[in-house]
Amino acid sequence: MGLGRHLGLVLLLVQPGGWLPGLLCGLGWLLWSVLVGYLGHRLPLAALDHDSFWSRPRPWGEALAPYEQRLAIRRWKGWLPDAGALFPGGVGKGSLVGRDRLRLERLVMETRRAEWVHLAIWPFWLVTALWLPPLGVAANLLFALAFNLPCLWLQRYTRLRLVALLARLGP
Repeated sequence: MGLGRHLGLVLLLVQPGGWLPGLLCGLGWLLWSVLVGYLGHRLPLAALDHDSFWSRPRPWGEALAPYEQRLAIRRWKGWLPDAGALFPGGVGKGSLVGRDRLRLERLVMETRRAEWVHLAIWPFWLVTALWLPPLGVAANLLFALAFNLPCLWLQRYTRLRLVALLARLGP
């Protein structure tokens, strides 16, 4: 391949319509997601055994019905991946299903962990403003919404169900 052809390839990569910005976004999302997922994996259980400002029930109240009726969450929740066991020592939420109080309490903690991870992944779209025009940043915001909001809804929904179940089980 001649020097001219290499130069043409480099120009294609860095021009506004080239595929380098898209590649940077894809790699950025991947690396940021893995980093945040790893940091979430390393959160101690003591940090997850209670609600905090990001995981506590909303002031306007939350109920299962809107998740089930408006969002039809039961239809699509099975399509979402569970990366809880991605890192060594991690716990897949499916492995905690049961009626044992300790397992259910641990599952509540894992929903908090997953919620933290998805809330922390979300803002990466702002970083794309460093190399993308406004339309590209808006596209990344839509990507962040599409790939994190359903996961956040699922964690909230699951935690509401678990808390109600734990209340019925008693102490």
